[in-house]
Amino acid sequence: MAPERDGAREQRHPAGATAAGRARTPRLDQPRPPRRRLLPEWDPEAFGRLSERIARFLGTGRFIVWMTVVIIVWLVWNVSAPEELRFDEYPFIFLTLMLSLQASYAAPLILLAQNRQDDRDRVNLEQDRKQDERAIADTEYLTREVAALRIGLGEVATRDWIRSELQDMMKELEERQDGHRDHHGSIATMRAQRSPGRDADDR
Repeated sequence: MAPERDGAREQRHPAGATAAGRARTPRLDQPRPPRRRLLPEWDPEAFGRLSERIARFLGTGRFIVWMTVVIIVWLVWNVSAPEELRFDEYPFIFLTLMLSLQASYAAPLILLAQNRQDDRDRVNLEQDRKQDERAIADTEYLTREVAALRIGLGEVATRDWIRSELQDMMKELEERQDGHRDHHGSIATMRAQRSPGRDADDR
């Protein structure tokens, strides 16, 4: 009976089928294989940096000078060169096509560079806003601490106040000593005045 059960289990779940079934199911502990794309892939950051360089070059006077020189050479060559060597005769349709093509590519590149600059400015503004908030919070905390220190210093005895209190105590002690001396002096005089009368009475 046992061999028959083992044979039935092997028929139900063959080793190759179970291995193939397990291999087909995606595993969570492994990354997915990259998908094949028909379109070519490119790095958007690299393309953005290239567009910024081109837009920065288009916005310089050097580009205007070079473009002016090229246009002048183009016109002079196609006007004064022999007819066999001319490649764009009047009305210079090919030159117009090249300039329009250059403008059609320059405008999107400039817009892309501006968008990237706007994104950087937005990030910088957000960072500046957070830094300003932290600075305001620190300033308010320091203001509260300074106010607490002022209140605490108002309750602390200063040197001048201690000196004035000591002077008042010294004056009070001197007055008490003077009053004590006057009191003893008056008692002594009263005793001196009373002593002759007593002597007379005794006599």
